[in-house]
Amino acid sequence: MSHFSIAALQLELSNQDNLYLIQREIEAIAARFPWLDMVVVGELATFGTSPARAQPMGGEAEQMYCELAQKLGIWLLPGSLLLQVGADTHNTALVINPQGEVVLRYHKMFPFMPYEKGTKPGVEFPVFDVPDVGRMAVCICYDQWVPELIRSLVCQGAELIFCPTLTNTIDRDVELSIARANAAIHQCYFLSINVAGKLGLGRSVVIGPEGDVIHQAGSGHEVITIDADLGRVRRVRERGTQGLVQSLKSFRDAPAVFPAYTENANAYSALSDLGELKMPERGT
Repeated sequence: MSHFSIAALQLELSNQDNLYLIQREIEAIAARFPWLDMVVVGELATFGTSPARAQPMGGEAEQMYCELAQKLGIWLLPGSLLLQVGADTHNTALVINPQGEVVLRYHKMFPFMPYEKGTKPGVEFPVFDVPDVGRMAVCICYDQWVPELIRSLVCQGAELIFCPTLTNTIDRDVELSIARANAAIHQCYFLSINVAGKLGLGRSVVIGPEGDVIHQAGSGHEVITIDADLGRVRRVRERGTQGLVQSLKSFRDAPAVFPAYTENANAYSALSDLGELKMPERGT
């Protein structure tokens, strides 16, 4: 079996405790569409952006989501939440299986600096396997702007990439292009699922492995259902996009050694001369 049915929830949320609102939404959608394999929600949907609401590992929200996944018998990716690990705060996405077990805690590798202050970046590449279906992966919002991360996930076998997002700024239009490019270049499904309402401006997008826009949401509450066929990913990677472009094979077979990937980025003056990553100042 290579098909996997997903509901992505673009929820209208405020920057507050949304835990039980999200629980009700997931329960309602699972009752409406009993054939679903997975439900996905946007970045920081549960408690918003305040560090004061950071949860401990295995805290109330995680336990509730685990119980919910087990009760409904679905995979669950409830976006991300701020997680306190020792002295560090991480923006963390959870992937929970139908047995109610956390199979992945992914700490966002590229917090949106200098705005996402106080969040420590992760260093692990988040892939996970769905038995008898295929390999999937997670990134979070600003991660999608770094193609090296997406390439690394695909090189580990990811065929479908979830990207829970919280974007409430005008660069969302650019992110739609990035999502499509990530899917086309890496010949995978790419789901960039934003929040709506006071927390985000929506416009979630689902892209197929040939760069095709399967669905682009509006700015309000929306339920996006998709029956992803990972067999299509494998066919596209083997035969090429529209029978033409075999980009992953070209990357694999290239004789070139890419220096940007073998040396520290600071070794290049074009990058080191850019200066400090900091908040822009008036008049600069």
